[in-house]
Amino acid sequence: MNDLNSVKEILTKQKEYFSKGYTLDVNHRISSLQLICSAINEHIDDISKALYEDCGKSEQESYMTETGMVLEEIEHTIKNLKKWVKHSKKHSPISQFPAKSYVLPSPRGSALIIAPWNYPFQLAVMPIIGAVAAGNTVVLKPSELAPATANVLEKIFSEVFEDEYISVIQGDAEISSALTSMNFDFIFFTGSENIGRKVYSAAAQNLTPVVLELGGKSPCIVAQDADIALAARRIVWGKFLNSGQTCVA
Repeated sequence: MNDLNSVKEILTKQKEYFSKGYTLDVNHRISSLQLICSAINEHIDDISKALYEDCGKSEQESYMTETGMVLEEIEHTIKNLKKWVKHSKKHSPISQFPAKSYVLPSPRGSALIIAPWNYPFQLAVMPIIGAVAAGNTVVLKPSELAPATANVLEKIFSEVFEDEYISVIQGDAEISSALTSMNFDFIFFTGSENIGRKVYSAAAQNLTPVVLELGGKSPCIVAQDADIALAARRIVWGKFLNSGQTCVA
């Protein structure tokens, strides 16, 4: 567990690192994503073993629902990032003549990502990809309910990056509560509605923007002309994937 003083020091270092402008360079972002991709491939067996230990996932299911999706996301992001960061021109109102208007995608700064236990690797790294691509620094708080995966995540990112850029902070609910009360520039939380309310409330004290990805509903409609046997197989497959622990199962 990280003590609160060291956590505060990491956030201070990340804000200083961001202020120097390193992450504004799109090539810096791309090279960082490439490093993440290489590190995942290097530790693919460790990730698979951790997911089996935490969630009972087979090697095939681990790749299909976690590592494979992450690697595809990195590839897609690298391929499109230079297009995404370009200025886009916008119409200027006559009242602002002769001004020219455009949208410039800009990073927030220091981002806090709190990951859940049901997809402990995928739902930790996917937001990191987005945060890094957008030019932010990152603090990741993995779920303490998936400790083997949390250890692998810390190992991967500590080997590749300094704490001032990307840091993995482990701990229990006390650490999560302390993190959400700190002055991050953005918070991304995946988890339950109950904890989501607490995250939002804590972030509001600092006017920190928040994205909450909470539990969902999973209705299933089978039309009259459906192949019932086929529909049944597909429904059972979707519902039992990841032991049924999928918000859109």
